[in-house]
Amino acid sequence: MTRFAPAPTGWLHLGHVLNAEYVWNAARERGGRVLLRIEDHDRERCRPEYERGILNDLDWLGYSPDVYPTDAFRAGACDGRQSDRGAVYRDAVDRLHALGLVYGCDCTRRQIPGEQVADREPRYPGTCRHRGLPVAGGIGWRVRLEPRTERFVDERLGRQEQNPQEQCGDVLIRDRHGNWTYQFCAAVDDLAQGIDLVIRGEDLLASTGRQIALARLLGRDQPAAFLHHPLIMKTPSQKLSKSDGDTAIRDLRGRGLTPAEVKRAANPMVQ
Repeated sequence: MTRFAPAPTGWLHLGHVLNAEYVWNAARERGGRVLLRIEDHDRERCRPEYERGILNDLDWLGYSPDVYPTDAFRAGACDGRQSDRGAVYRDAVDRLHALGLVYGCDCTRRQIPGEQVADREPRYPGTCRHRGLPVAGGIGWRVRLEPRTERFVDERLGRQEQNPQEQCGDVLIRDRHGNWTYQFCAAVDDLAQGIDLVIRGEDLLASTGRQIALARLLGRDQPAAFLHHPLIMKTPSQKLSKSDGDTAIRDLRGRGLTPAEVKRAANPMVQ
């Protein structure tokens, strides 16, 4: 099973449609299923109106999830919506905490070397690892990652090697505002929901090793397969984003484009 997992921090855009084409085509070719996940873990940026817009655009485009159809989200609480899965994430934290892997961290972004350097991923240096801060509200929660090379074969990009401890240090799983992080939610949900094929943009390639590591700590024996596809680029160095209003599906619909025309605009290979 694979998944389509938009975040309701903006309207669905052409980049999402490209991802959906990869996801639904892969499921069809392999006889698999597609799970719809609404990744609204960021409570500050996510909006109910964006979720409603995403669901409406998926219906209009003809993308029908096999697990958690759009009407399941409209009906109320749904296990496909991350904000409805707090108990699942707390259970995962409890399992990691029992292994002595979770600790509190009160560092701010300014205290992390590299945080302000645009072309370098910040690496947390482990400042709070041995301070004994409580795993409580008001501070961040991190998971200890020991140095280890994660090896996997991306279905498009080939063999990959990543050492998450060298890349990012101990992973933040919940911030000081109480928001679960993308890295943690993705690893927990992919394991709990039986996702064995993750298809996403190549901008997320660097996060794969740490999600594999988190999933292993949570008991996943065999990691999911990964395929990272090309991005739609606004310029040669800038990917398309939700702020690019001229590519929002709701706006393209308003201009009279058909679903087929929108899909061709996202992926010229679509017939």
